[in-house]
Amino acid sequence: MSGPLYVPVLPARSHAAEAFRLLRPDVLAAVRPLWNLPSLPGAASDALTVSVEKYAGPASAVSRHGGWIDAPYEEDAQTDVLAEALAVYCEWGRLRPVTGPERTGSQQTAAVETARRCRQGLGVRVRVSGEWGDHLGESVRSLVARAGPEVPVDLLLDMGTVRDDRPDAGKEARRALDSLMPLTAWRGVSLLGGGFPQVTAERLETGACEESRAEWNMWHEVRATSTAYARGLGYGDYGVQPPGALAQPPAPGRRGGPAWGVLRYTTATSYLLFRTATRGTDRVAVNRAAARRIVELPEFRGASAGQGEEWFSDCANGPMSSGRGVGGPKEWLRAGNLQHLTYVVRSLPGG
Repeated sequence: MSGPLYVPVLPARSHAAEAFRLLRPDVLAAVRPLWNLPSLPGAASDALTVSVEKYAGPASAVSRHGGWIDAPYEEDAQTDVLAEALAVYCEWGRLRPVTGPERTGSQQTAAVETARRCRQGLGVRVRVSGEWGDHLGESVRSLVARAGPEVPVDLLLDMGTVRDDRPDAGKEARRALDSLMPLTAWRGVSLLGGGFPQVTAERLETGACEESRAEWNMWHEVRATSTAYARGLGYGDYGVQPPGALAQPPAPGRRGGPAWGVLRYTTATSYLLFRTATRGTDRVAVNRAAARRIVELPEFRGASAGQGEEWFSDCANGPMSSGRGVGGPKEWLRAGNLQHLTYVVRSLPGG
């Protein structure tokens, strides 16, 4: 892969780690994930350490080519414990710590110290959910000065949710990059955004819906400019979940949930969603029919395109007499991310 790197922003959860583990080697070589710990509100020190091991451990194990590990929802009282627990995966793994201009001073200090000690570098995640503000540039200037020239720094410009109702996202990204690029000799620069919709029963009332890939369009808009940074700009998205899904705290042992789910497929211009069933006498028929709608798409890339497409094909062609292979929410997320991650890498210039 000679083109830009792909930085998927992924939850440090089992379905995402398993999808990442199953990626083909040529795809894996082009991907540097930004793993996010779930929100762990009120967790005491011992429980926090155990939770970090539970979520960060599998993510680190599959990130053979490196990436980043972030805990963007931590409480200030958790900073020291989180920093110590995450440092294990930066020192012995290939993941880099992350900080940002809106983080507390103690979190910034902990991330910089971890980066300096582990010598993997530091990710500076700058969030721009609306208009760019010059005050963010000054905060980033102070942050990279604190890191010093001996710590390699990567800029992760995170535009958050980017859909059609943010037509100025590309313009704001350019304003941000024009301000941030001169601040230091960034080792790498990636533009991130999440365009996958929040899935609701209402959106899937007819059995399917479609959403444009606005964050993909934003990245191409910035890449098309004549700026010096445009050609080397990395691309990032939130996989097949909306940005808000990252903040959901764990719910171990939770039962129930909606009677519906969703299969997800990515095309050149759109995200396609098809309703599935999690229970009921018609569950097998509904789920195989949803998979058939994917494999019958003109844009379907064929069962040999990747493990995600292979799963959809197997599900679509399975017997109605058996529920084997129709999956559940975790399997649907895993298959969705497999097809998406693979397709994005192969869609990037040089991929």
